[in-house]
Amino acid sequence: MEKKYSTEERRSMILKMLHDEQKVLIADLVKTFGVSEVSIRKDLAVLEERQLLVRVKGGAIIMHKTEDYDDLSIHHKQQLHSREKQLIGKFAASLIKEDDTIIIDSGTTMMEIAKHLDKYKRLTILTNALDIAITLNKYERFNVIVLGGNMRQVSYSTVGMLAEYALKKFYCDKLFLGVDSASIKDGLSTPNIEEANLNQAMISAAKETIAVFDSSKFGKRSFAHIASLEDIDTIVTDSGIPDDFKDYIQSIGIRLHIVDI
Repeated sequence: MEKKYSTEERRSMILKMLHDEQKVLIADLVKTFGVSEVSIRKDLAVLEERQLLVRVKGGAIIMHKTEDYDDLSIHHKQQLHSREKQLIGKFAASLIKEDDTIIIDSGTTMMEIAKHLDKYKRLTILTNALDIAITLNKYERFNVIVLGGNMRQVSYSTVGMLAEYALKKFYCDKLFLGVDSASIKDGLSTPNIEEANLNQAMISAAKETIAVFDSSKFGKRSFAHIASLEDIDTIVTDSGIPDDFKDYIQSIGIRLHIVDI
């Protein structure tokens, strides 16, 4: 029996296929998902409206080059690798212990961590992400501290000297760090230098740094350097991790958790 996908799951998979192949054909998508041509055309129309692809005769082509995905808006990033983010975010949340003091970075994968904290009763959580802070507030039992600073509209996150200064007042058990790009040679990086500076301050404030990101981020380099891979204690990613990264990460003693997709 063929698996039935929700509309958003199907659209997320279309984007992943497009990211891998650069082009998708309507006829192939109809066969893959077992839905009508009308449904697929509507999917492509919606994704084009979100500026995630360009429709062409018989299908669609990729709109952005790979490196252009890094600093998309939260709304656009939610459509990319959503299944991977959900599963690795859920697993990352299981690494928390009751009474921990943690930092949660901004980003769509970090949001998945925030959504999976139901079993905990006593946590102190620092975050620079306004959308994540609102999600955490719904638990009504955590001590949530929002870092100040200038808000970045693209990510709903705060950055700048105020946020960096605030972190100097805290010492936390764990940092859950979102990652845009990961390279063996160049380490972790992000398109925005203010985000990079704040991430460095987060690393300094935490006893353990846990980088949580899907495997599409491997082999990329962005504009602003955050840290070398050797500065990270733990990595949580999915089963799409390239073998060379897997071998290197394990060889330098980083704890590696691979979530099967």
